[in-house]
Amino acid sequence: MFRAPFSFPVREKKETILEKKRSYPFLVLLAAALLLAADQVLKVLVLRQLKPLGSPVTAIPGLLEFTYVENRGVAFGLLQNQIWFVGPITLALVVVISVLLFRYQGHSFFSYAASALLLSGGVGNLVDRLLYGYVVDYIHVLFFPYVFNFADCCITVGAVCFVVHYLFWAEHRERKKRPPLQHAETDTREEP
Repeated sequence: MFRAPFSFPVREKKETILEKKRSYPFLVLLAAALLLAADQVLKVLVLRQLKPLGSPVTAIPGLLEFTYVENRGVAFGLLQNQIWFVGPITLALVVVISVLLFRYQGHSFFSYAASALLLSGGVGNLVDRLLYGYVVDYIHVLFFPYVFNFADCCITVGAVCFVVHYLFWAEHRERKKRPPLQHAETDTREEP
């Protein structure tokens, strides 16, 4: 077998877990941008196609219809005409979530999903408030009294993901860090 008098070591670049985890926040931001784009496209379609109709369009009889609503408040009609309050709060939450996305060390799939969904939903509704002065709502599930939109769905599912992360992953991680509880020894002597 012929062997060269010298050889260069060939190093295969293997991504470490840490290098992969560093890219996750950017992937989350990409997912949030895609969800935001989907939300805005749906709202443009609603404004062009559904608003001019002036009446609901039934998708599934007795269950789902699409109807155009201008929501000047937040969820469930709260805080009507309070854009001066809702806008800055939404912006502050978007900044906090964005910072935690890069700084928080205990992420799980659910915390990443929550970040993407909450960012896209919050920004989507904020864009509406800034462009139109109201949020475009259009989904009406007939057994639920409120009309909502895709961004609201993202916020709701994101909140559920956050709760799942907090209850099952964040607490579990904290328990791993803490030393086990030691029971105090009890004194078995009788007192006189």
